[in-house]
Amino acid sequence: MIIATTDTIAGHPIVNVLGLVQGHTVRARHVGVDIMAGLKAIVGGEIGGYSRLLAGAREEALQRMTLAAEAQGANAVVGVRLATASVMQGAAEILAYGTAVVVE
Repeated sequence: MIIATTDTIAGHPIVNVLGLVQGHTVRARHVGVDIMAGLKAIVGGEIGGYSRLLAGAREEALQRMTLAAEAQGANAVVGVRLATASVMQGAAEILAYGTAVVVE
């Protein structure tokens, strides 16, 4: 499966457009991470626990989008975008979406 943020893939003409595919996940913060984040806020710097949480959520959303594309018979997804939204205090949704296509 080829995943691209561009609308085309160099050297791979699109022969069929199958439509929109998406994958999402909702993740909540962990109290242990919150405690460490509070301490880190005092001294500054990256909050590694949150970075790992969001990285995992992005990968899960992309994997779910890829599975949706495969179910439609696609071998590529173009125009891929990621979005995030707060769904409640302490929880965020990560959405991956794009256009499922068949390329040569």
